[in-house]
Amino acid sequence: MNSSTTDTKEQIISVAERLFAERGFAGTTLRNVVSEAGVNLAAVHYHFGSKEDLFRAVVARFARPVVEQELRLLAELQAGSELPSVEAILTVVFKPSLEILSQDPDTRLVRAQFMGRCRTEPEPIQSIANEEFAAATDACLDVLQRVLPEQSRSQLHWKFDLVIATLIRVLTEAGKPYALLKSNNLEDVEATTQQLVRFLSLGMRS
Repeated sequence: MNSSTTDTKEQIISVAERLFAERGFAGTTLRNVVSEAGVNLAAVHYHFGSKEDLFRAVVARFARPVVEQELRLLAELQAGSELPSVEAILTVVFKPSLEILSQDPDTRLVRAQFMGRCRTEPEPIQSIANEEFAAATDACLDVLQRVLPEQSRSQLHWKFDLVIATLIRVLTEAGKPYALLKSNNLEDVEATTQQLVRFLSLGMRS
């Protein structure tokens, strides 16, 4: 794939991400994307095929590096002879997303808003997003089940869902005067991670 083709594809994804974040899936049309990306409809169909496939590509651009990092960190946690703590598992959940989003302050808010939209879209669109994160979600729940064997999978699942909802809220409010995440520097990311872990580990155990 040449650089011109790659640039066109990335431009379409970036515009689609912003429109999906602002208007939701139903409120965004391929013609909206075409108009704002400055491309023709044939280019969108060539690269993505359908609006659903374009939505999946937007999710995947953020999700895949996050999932890869989460799986790697979880594997490292489980390599030891002792079970990891709830705090260590939640750190794995928060840190990759916070670090990756903080790398580009110009796109952080739009991306965070888009990820929030993903969790409120009606089916089957919500499932498209869930599928991209499924490997990391299942791996985290598996480890939590071993660490908290007295809790059912159902209990852990709804608690984990609230953990992710909290993460999205923190991201969408980042940079505001009262926000938990004040800036993009690594010190703030670390401090935010620690505070979230302290707060939510209690609920995960209860």
